[in-house]
Amino acid sequence: MLELIAQGPTIDNRWRRTLPGATIDLGRSTEAYRVPWDSQISRRHVRVTASEHRLHVEKYPDAANPVFFNGKEVVDFHVHPGEHFVIGNTSFMLASDQAFGSMSAPDPIRQQTFSADFLEQVQYRDADRRIEILNRLPELISNANDSNELVIGMVNTLMSGIVSATSIGVVRVHSKSDEASEKTSSLEVIHWDRRGLTRGDFQPSEKLVAKATELQQSVLNVWQANSLQSNTENFTFDYENDWAFASPIETEATQGWAIYVAGSSKLQDGNQNQTVGEGDLDGDIKFCELVGATLKNLLRVQQLERQQASLRSFFSPIVVEALRGRDPDTVLQPRQCEVSVLFCDLRGFSKTSERMSDDLLELLSRVSDSLGVTTRMILETGGVIGDFHGDAVMGFWGWPLESQSTSQTAEAALQAAVRIQEEFQRLSNKSDSLKEFTMGVGIASGVAVAGKIGTKDQVKVTAFGPVVNLASRLEGLTRRFNTSILIDGKTKDRVRLESLRDSNFRRLGTFQPFGMDRTVEIHQIFCGVDRADDSTEVYSKALTAFEAGDTQQAVKLLQSANSLDKAGEFLMSYLLASAQRSEIKGVIQMDQK
Repeated sequence: MLELIAQGPTIDNRWRRTLPGATIDLGRSTEAYRVPWDSQISRRHVRVTASEHRLHVEKYPDAANPVFFNGKEVVDFHVHPGEHFVIGNTSFMLASDQAFGSMSAPDPIRQQTFSADFLEQVQYRDADRRIEILNRLPELISNANDSNELVIGMVNTLMSGIVSATSIGVVRVHSKSDEASEKTSSLEVIHWDRRGLTRGDFQPSEKLVAKATELQQSVLNVWQANSLQSNTENFTFDYENDWAFASPIETEATQGWAIYVAGSSKLQDGNQNQTVGEGDLDGDIKFCELVGATLKNLLRVQQLERQQASLRSFFSPIVVEALRGRDPDTVLQPRQCEVSVLFCDLRGFSKTSERMSDDLLELLSRVSDSLGVTTRMILETGGVIGDFHGDAVMGFWGWPLESQSTSQTAEAALQAAVRIQEEFQRLSNKSDSLKEFTMGVGIASGVAVAGKIGTKDQVKVTAFGPVVNLASRLEGLTRRFNTSILIDGKTKDRVRLESLRDSNFRRLGTFQPFGMDRTVEIHQIFCGVDRADDSTEVYSKALTAFEAGDTQQAVKLLQSANSLDKAGEFLMSYLLASAQRSEIKGVIQMDQK
C-alpha cells in the first residue's frame, strides 16, 4: 500500500494519505489531496497515478510553478518509495510503510497510569505554545469534510504539540473470544504519521493499547534502549523509540479507540542533546487527552448527525422536523386527530411474482421502483409513511402538525394520489419493467389515533382506527371497478370545489364495505388513463333510479347503453342478482373485499 506524505514549511502544514489505484489531482484546491498552505502550488498542479511499486507524476501545462525531482525541473516522471518531489515550499514523499499492532513489545521497565485528577494538577512547561496550537482547532474542524479528515487533522495537531513524539496514530482495539473463551485482541490502525519525511513502519504495542482501553486511562510504558535493540533482528517492534503512551478516546462513536504516541527520550530535529523528562511526558499526556476529548466529541457529533440523517429513511421529513428541538416522547405520543389516509396497492404483483419466482431479486427491484413512486409522492406532499403491507403502502396526513386543517390534509392526500398515478404512468411508458403493474389508490378521512403505536418490544409510527380500514377497503374496490382512485364522502366534502371539479370525479353510490356495519359514500377520481365518457352519464342515471327504489328502470338504462365501463358492468351484475339478497334500499352491499 502506497501513501503520499505532504510536508509544508511548518509541522502542521502536513498530511499523510493512502493513494488509490485511480488517477488523482494534486493542488491547492483539489478534492482530498489539496495543499491549501502553499500559494506557489496551483489550484490543480499535478496528476498522479499510483501503481503497485511506484507513482507516476505529470505536471499540468497551465500550472504556474515548476516541479523538482532529484534537484531537476521535471514535468513527467516516476517516484519510488522513499523518494520525494518538491513544488513551491512543499515536499511530497512516497512511502510504503506498514502499520500493524505488535505483540512482541518487551516488558517496560516502568509503567504508569494517569488518572483525570492527576492530570488536572499537571502544569504545562510551554503553555503559550500549546495554547497557540489549540487555537488552530476551529479552523481545522471547519475544513474537515468528514471523519477521516478530522482524524488526520488531529494527528497533525498532536504532532505539533508533542515535540518529543516520533510517531502518532489513532488505533482501535477489536476484542473477541476464542473457543476457550480466552479474550484476545487485534489492533486496527485508523490513521498514523511520523515526524518529518522519515521512513519506517508503525508498530504500536497491542498490550499497551489494550491496557489503556481496559482501564480507560492513559498508560505510559518506558523501555530501556538495549531491550528494544535486542528485537531488531525480528523487525517486530519500533526499536528507535524508548517510550510510548496510549490514551483511550472511547465513546459510543469510537468504541475501542485510542491515541498511541511513541517517542524517544532524546529530541529529534537537531535537538539530540536535549532529553525528555517525566514532567514533559506528563504535559504531553495531558495535551493528548485534551485533543483526544475534542476528537471523540466531534466524532460523536458526526455520528449523531448521520443518525439524524438516517432517520429520514424511517421517518417522514415532516416528522423529523417536528422532532427537532423537542422531546420525542412528547411528539410521538399517540393522540386522537383528524386524518386523511391513503392506501396504494401494486396490481399485477401476484402473477408477476409467480412468473419471476426464479429471479426474486429482479422482482424485488421492480416492486421497489414501483413503491418508490408512492412513497416519494406521499413525502413530497407532507404525508407520513405509516406502514408497508406486502406490495401496498399506507400514508396519512393530519399528524404530527396540529395546525393543518381537514381541508388541507384531504387535498394533500388527493394531490398525492393524482401525482402517484401520473408519475407511475410516465415511468411505465419509459420502462418495460413497470408495464406489468398498475396502481390502485383508496383515500378515506376521519378520526384516528396517530403516533408511536405498538408493544414495549417493538413500535412504529402509524395511524390506527376504522378510517384506516376504510381506506384499505376503498383501495381494494379499485380492482372491482378497474379504476385508479376511489375516495370516501368525507374526503370529497373536505376538498375545496376548485380542487375537485365535477368533471374530475363521479359518485359511485352508497356502499357497505365487506366486513363493516357502516355505509359510506364512494367517489371515483378520473386520473391518468381514466376518462369520463357517455358510459359515465349512463351509470349516474342508473344509480339515481336504483337509489329511488326503481331497480327495473336502472337495469333498463344499463342494458340500453351502447357501452358500459367497469363500474356500469358491476352495477348491472349487482342489480340482476339483487332479488337473491336482503337489500338495504339504495345501498350497494359488498360481499367481498
